[in-house]
Amino acid sequence: MPQQRGHETTLRESFTEMSEILMPNSTNNLGRALGGAVLHWMDICGAIAARRFSRRQVVTASMDHVDFIAPIELGDIVTVTAYVFDTGRTSMDVKVDVLAERPSQGERAETASSFFSFVALDAGERPTEIPALRCPTDEQRGLRDDALAARRQRRRELAVEGAVEQTGFQ
Repeated sequence: MPQQRGHETTLRESFTEMSEILMPNSTNNLGRALGGAVLHWMDICGAIAARRFSRRQVVTASMDHVDFIAPIELGDIVTVTAYVFDTGRTSMDVKVDVLAERPSQGERAETASSFFSFVALDAGERPTEIPALRCPTDEQRGLRDDALAARRQRRRELAVEGAVEQTGFQ
């Protein structure tokens, strides 16, 4: 049974946080997180946020560009957060951020960020309508607006980089 578009879910209801300790099986030969392991955690966390929001099974439709901006070292605590910040009729855009923490040294660092799109599925595994996004508090509106602005900026930067690569001009 499809959900009525009149139904609303708040950004807060989708918020998801999960933590891992970077163990040897998820590291490269330098003792740092494998990019594939980080992407896996990001996809899982994003999917949980999308499922919480839509109350449906979801599939990953796309993932934007990911920059690995700082290493995650063996033994670091990795925290991945995600929340739905925009919706379509059947799809959800989810912001996913990754932090690394070394509690013994009191250090925390942003390590990766991206935007994922998920599609909600009905019992027949066909795309199905999802609730509308509601941001009733200033905090939720701020998170939504920041994610929308960051995504727009990232797309502009990627478009410029692509144009430079195609033409060879800067």
